[in-house]
Amino acid sequence: MASRLPTIPRLVFTVIEPISLIGGCVPALFATNWFIREQIAEAPAGPTIALSDQARIVAQQLGNAYGLLFMVGVAVLYTSTELKVVRNYLVALLIADIGHVGLTIVALGTERFAALGEWNAMTWGNVGFTTAK
Repeated sequence: MASRLPTIPRLVFTVIEPISLIGGCVPALFATNWFIREQIAEAPAGPTIALSDQARIVAQQLGNAYGLLFMVGVAVLYTSTELKVVRNYLVALLIADIGHVGLTIVALGTERFAALGEWNAMTWGNVGFTTAK
């Protein structure tokens, strides 16, 4: 069914989206402390705060969810012959992306959101890349 999508959406949802999901899954599962600390860029001053087991398990569960989304996306786009299923999957991705960006913006706050020059790679991925795709 993915072959029936126009070229750019097909590229975005069958190549870029799966790669970005794996790109979120792997560090959340295997570099959890780094993944958590990079969610919001902070000034390098001050001691590194110890992360709780609760924070680590939430990040790892998020990584697991990214892995699930990767598998669901590949399954839907490469095996479904129903255009309605593909369309509904893409609408669900759109709604989830709006929530993803919105929650990131709320967590950043107005001042940090407006300071684009201070964004780290994670913020650019969470807001910039997600919005662009």
